Amino acid sequence: MQQKVIKRRIAHLDMDAFYASVALLRYPELRGLPVVIAGCDKHKPVLQADGNRHFFRLREYAGRGVITTATYEARAAGVFSGMGIMKAAQLAPDTILLPVDFSAYRHYSRLFKTAVTSIAPQIENMGIDEIYIDLSDLPDDTITLAQQIKQTVHKSVRLSCSIGIAPNKLLAKICSDLKKPDGITILDAVDIPDRIWPLPVNKINGIGPKATQKLARLGITTIAELACAELSLLQTYFGRSYAIWLHEASRGIDHRPVITHTEPKSISRETTFDRDLHPHHDRAILSKSFTALCVQVGEDLKRKGYTGRTISIKLRFEDFHTITRDITLTTYVTDPVQIRHAAGKCLKRIPLSRKVRLLGVKVSTLSSIHTLQDAEVSSVQRELPLIM
Repeated sequence: MQQKVIKRRIAHLDMDAFYASVALLRYPELRGLPVVIAGCDKHKPVLQADGNRHFFRLREYAGRGVITTATYEARAAGVFSGMGIMKAAQLAPDTILLPVDFSAYRHYSRLFKTAVTSIAPQIENMGIDEIYIDLSDLPDDTITLAQQIKQTVHKSVRLSCSIGIAPNKLLAKICSDLKKPDGITILDAVDIPDRIWPLPVNKINGIGPKATQKLARLGITTIAELACAELSLLQTYFGRSYAIWLHEASRGIDHRPVITHTEPKSISRETTFDRDLHPHHDRAILSKSFTALCVQVGEDLKRKGYTGRTISIKLRFEDFHTITRDITLTTYVTDPVQIRHAAGKCLKRIPLSRKVRLLGVKVSTLSSIHTLQDAEVSSVQRELPLIM
C-alpha cells in the first residue's frame, strides 16, 4: 500500500507596519496620517491643558538616528525604514514622530503568535512581527486557513497582517510582501515563471544590497535572469556554496523545514545615542545607560527562562570603530547587578579616549533555568545517603 505524500503548504505571516500599527492603537487620532517610529522618550506626545496631545514632527528632530518603521502614508511620501531621520525630515517634514516602545511591541507580538497557534500550532518564530506556519497537515483548504488566521490575529490584537502561502519558506516569504497591507497571496510551483521570475532579485530573502549590485554588473536584475544564468558564471563571482543557493533560490527550490523551537544563543540589548558621548564629560549619561541595558538584559533572561555565563559589551566610537570584550563567569547569572559587575570588568579593558556612539550588553553561553534546576535536583539526589 502506497503512503500518501502530503503536499507542503508553508505560510509566512508578516504584520503590517507593526511598530507603527501598535502605536496607532494608543493614538487612534493619527490613523490615516504619515507617522514614523524613531527617536526616544523625549519625543513622546505631550498632553496639553486643553486635553489634546502635541505630537512631534520630523522637522523638530535634531541629531542622528534612523527610521524604525513608517506607516503606509509616510511611505507614500518616500520615507522608509532604515532611512536617516534627518533625510526623512527633508522629504516629509510634517510627518509625525513617535518613539520606539519595545515593551508594547513584545506584548502584542506574544498575543498574535498565541492566537495563530490556536489554529495552526506548527509555527517558527522569525522575529517580533513575523512567523512561518506549517499548514501541511491541516484539513482545511488553503484560502480558508489564511482567512481564519487573519481574522484570529485581528481579533486578538486589532491589527492587520499579510500572508503568503507557497510550497516552501523562500516562496512564502516573497509572497507575503506582494499584497500589502492586509493581503493574502497563494502560490504554487507552476506559478513561479509568471509571478516570481519578473520580480527584482532583491525580493529573494538572502540577496542583499551588495549581491544585488554585483548581479546588476553581470546584467542580472530580475529573478528570471538569475534563473537563466549559468551556474559556472555565478560560481566565478560568488563562490560555490552561495552560487548554488542563488541557482536554486531563483527556481523556487527550498527544502528548509519549519523549526518550531530553537534555543537562543544569546540575549542582548544595545542603544545608539542621539549624539556622541564623551567618556568623561558625559560619564553620568553613559553610566545610566549602561546600567539600564544590564537591567533590560536581566529582565529579558528571566522572562524567557534563561540564564547565562558569558557577559559581553560592545562599544562603537564616533569614527564607527567597534570594539567588543567579554568575560565568562564560573556560575550562571540573571541578576542585573551581577551582569553590571561583569560588564564593568569588560569595560575596564577598553581604552576610553574617543566619544561613544553606541553601547551594548550581551549575555551568552545560555542555559534554560529549568535545565539547571533539574540538574541541581539530580545532583542532590545522587549525594543523598542510602538508608536501609
